[in-house]
Amino acid sequence: MELEIGNKTNQILDKNLNIENNIGNISSLTVTKENQNQFLQSTLGKTINGALDIGLRWILPDVIENQVIEIKDALLQNGLKEGINKAIEEAMEFGKSAFGIVTGKFDNVSQIQTAVKKGGIIDTISDSLDSVLNFTVKKDIMPRTVASVIRSSKNTLLDSIQNNIGKTMTEQIRGIEKIDKYISQWNGYLKQEDFIGMEREYQKIREQLKELVPLEQTLKKARELENLHLLIRNRGGNLNLAQEEMELARTLT
Repeated sequence: MELEIGNKTNQILDKNLNIENNIGNISSLTVTKENQNQFLQSTLGKTINGALDIGLRWILPDVIENQVIEIKDALLQNGLKEGINKAIEEAMEFGKSAFGIVTGKFDNVSQIQTAVKKGGIIDTISDSLDSVLNFTVKKDIMPRTVASVIRSSKNTLLDSIQNNIGKTMTEQIRGIEKIDKYISQWNGYLKQEDFIGMEREYQKIREQLKELVPLEQTLKKARELENLHLLIRNRGGNLNLAQEEMELARTLT
């Protein structure tokens, strides 16, 4: 009897390992210092870039759109892009230091929010903008009159950046809340033995994860669900799982 139980357990484990080895979207995702930093640099960089568009159009209403784009590009290409990257990097390192994070990875969005709010992003960008404006005027890259308008309305630009960053952080929190909701709905469909509904929620989770900063707590829950989901899918949607099958699927997270 013990041998039969052992063989059955090994067969289930082999099935799950095979599933895990063929997963492409969730179970293959990992949380490292590097991919977390890369995501934050990219996401916050895009957020600040978009805020610059909005802010420059607001303070330069008489300048045509193509010229606004040229002005923004001149700022970015002559030092502002580096200033933005530095601001984000320093803020993230400040946050990790403030929370005593030795792994180099944030554990939750609240930590990232604190880093963004108190890490000096706006002040660093402000200093960088001053330097870039001086440089572009000195090198005749930007008309002095345009630089003067930007400098005098700098707070409008910085407010736009701060507001956009706040929206991005709010979107991250809402995204994690959506993941939790989809997982809850998936479990509800599991109880109802409705695989079509489970599949729908599973796809929602996969898509939502693409928009979220990699966090181990979020990914662990998603991996656990995926292992169970793909086990059921590979059995043709058969929801009659043995308890040991469900437990083994969960251990592969």
